[in-house]
Amino acid sequence: MKLGVNIDHIATLREQRKEDDPNLLEAAKTVLSAGADGITIHLREDRRHIQDTDVFTLRKHVPRLNLEMAMNESVLSIARQVTPDYACLVPEKRQELTTEGGLNTISNIEQLKTVVKSLQNEKIIVSIFIDPDLLQIEAAKASGAQYIEIHTGDYANCPESEKAIELKRIAQAVVFATSIGLKVNAGHGLNYHNVTAITKIPNIEELNIGHSIVSKAIQTGLSEAVTEMKRLVLAAALC
Repeated sequence: MKLGVNIDHIATLREQRKEDDPNLLEAAKTVLSAGADGITIHLREDRRHIQDTDVFTLRKHVPRLNLEMAMNESVLSIARQVTPDYACLVPEKRQELTTEGGLNTISNIEQLKTVVKSLQNEKIIVSIFIDPDLLQIEAAKASGAQYIEIHTGDYANCPESEKAIELKRIAQAVVFATSIGLKVNAGHGLNYHNVTAITKIPNIEELNIGHSIVSKAIQTGLSEAVTEMKRLVLAAALC
């Protein structure tokens, strides 16, 4: 099972000052050197974190780039220019804090067919972010996409008493998807406490995880960062 790391929230911190700190490319290199198999970014219509220039820069330096996007023509145009290794089609609402659920493949099937084909014409492997629902998975297959990414948010956010039910839904969705020729990834809301159960489901090829990793990095790295700054302050005072 591969691990793709979403670095959107590193860009979120950068955008608070509109400077180049933290540097997104350096962050991507750190993530990859630590063992991640790829980098995931979401180019949103409102450009709240990842910017167009980030996509072009990362494509030049990241060996395996997954670009999440809505079916928005300005974003699709960039995807066709950049040609990431993977494109994951997601629903998007401007007012949401984060993606709230899977794309409705049934109601969007004709648009999906057109968009999937246009991306595949550029040699981009296409995935659709989808709830673990068998009818939605059937429509994803009909769209021509090679992959689905199962939305694990309901599992991540439900009470402990309901975890087993949500895990069963995901496992059944994976079995069905693979039986009709789709490859399966999963992600959303996964963290250090709930990821292990997901890793035990056979035939999930990759997990895409971001927020919990970036949050953990702040905690684990904060002590070292403060220590280094204090050392510099004290050293200057002694000169």
